[in-house]
Amino acid sequence: MSDTPEPGARARDLRDRLKQFAQPLVDTVDSRLREQIDQRVDQRVDERVDAALADRLAVLERAIADLDRAVRGLQARLES
Repeated sequence: MSDTPEPGARARDLRDRLKQFAQPLVDTVDSRLREQIDQRVDQRVDERVDAALADRLAVLERAIADLDRAVRGLQARLES
């Protein structure tokens, strides 16, 4: 028997070493990508919520303006 490892064992050993060195880099890239994706998703959700609130606020503002005009009309009638 020889002390030299078999070619298959050497390939596995090299592959394992490469994984060992590359894994921290892969984890870092994965973490950064997840953060960026989460930020974009949060931003889009915020934009949708803001748009929905703006639409509803516009409806409320129109209703308040209508009520204000109606109250002023009633006040004008009462004063005359």
